[in-house]
Amino acid sequence: MRKRWMTLVVVVTLLVTATGMLAASASAVPAAQPGQGSKAVGFIFVGPKDDFGYNQAAFEGSQAVKKAFPNLKVLTAENVPEDDTAARVMEGMIDRGAKIIFATSYGHLDAALKVAAAHPDVVVVQQGNFIKGSIAPNAGTFFGTVYEPVYLAGIAAGKATKTNKLGYVYAFPIPQTIDNIDAFQLGAQSVNPKVKTKVVWVNEWFNPPKETEAAQSLINGGADVLMQNTDSSAVLQTAGKAGKYAFGWDSDMKAYSPDAHLASAIINWAPYYKKATQEALDGTWKGGGHTWWGVKEGAIDIVSISDKVPADVKAKVEAAKAGLKDGSFVIWKGPITSNDGKEVLAAGTNADDKFLGGINFFVKGVEGKVPGADKK
Repeated sequence: MRKRWMTLVVVVTLLVTATGMLAASASAVPAAQPGQGSKAVGFIFVGPKDDFGYNQAAFEGSQAVKKAFPNLKVLTAENVPEDDTAARVMEGMIDRGAKIIFATSYGHLDAALKVAAAHPDVVVVQQGNFIKGSIAPNAGTFFGTVYEPVYLAGIAAGKATKTNKLGYVYAFPIPQTIDNIDAFQLGAQSVNPKVKTKVVWVNEWFNPPKETEAAQSLINGGADVLMQNTDSSAVLQTAGKAGKYAFGWDSDMKAYSPDAHLASAIINWAPYYKKATQEALDGTWKGGGHTWWGVKEGAIDIVSISDKVPADVKAKVEAAKAGLKDGSFVIWKGPITSNDGKEVLAAGTNADDKFLGGINFFVKGVEGKVPGADKK
């Protein structure tokens, strides 16, 4: 009887010891981080992938990921509305093995955060917003400092105009588009203090007929150089038909109206897409915040500057671009005044992310008022 009890004690002891060793071994293996083990990466676009603008640039970035990660399926969906449809499309991509999702439009934010909350093992990158520290650790926002090439375009526009009236077609009155309009005017007035910028918003990212109508209305109002924050080449083509000048947007649009084209402000999403994908696979991607990339990181540029832009003006553009690249030049540095005479940035002060993410005013020289600014 004594031997049986001793045997039982030994067996129990061994079981307890083995269980403890298994538990210790299990705890020593780190839990998979969001994105790890992904078999696919998904991209959703608000417009057509061949719009020759924003969505095409995002699509080309997705194809760079496909080339860099041949073992991953790259899933893409175009014309995805900025509503709960986006969440359903992303859910479908997750069902197909994607643990890394890029939601590439400003209005995809709510859907992206909803999906991130439902799938903590999935990395969700939302492109276009400015959110820091208040979202799930498996989600993050990313965008390019698009106002940089727009400022550079403004320098060329300020010297090219004969009427001292510039025109700007934009989609929605949100901080990201207002940043760009203001930067365009700041660049233009840096070389031409008399210049003014007129604006028209069309309430859609991609609608060539509306963009054409808006561009023509600005031309009818005296604008002879146009810029845009919409996704098609319609503004450039309208300027060309009217014998005016314009700039390409997000992709190099020179081919669509060579006579009108002064330069193109472009975005290269590929470097960030590849970096974020690799980090997600490695388990080192950090969410819960916002990432800005610009000229310095090679994500933003102004290209195909026309020979119609005089050499001395090109030199000013290149000097400003070099300053942006090495950090010696800052666009958003006070004093800056709104068009109603208020100082919005004090002398010697550089704008921070909070300032840039909440802009709801036009700077001096931009005509009109930001829609809904009084409600903010």
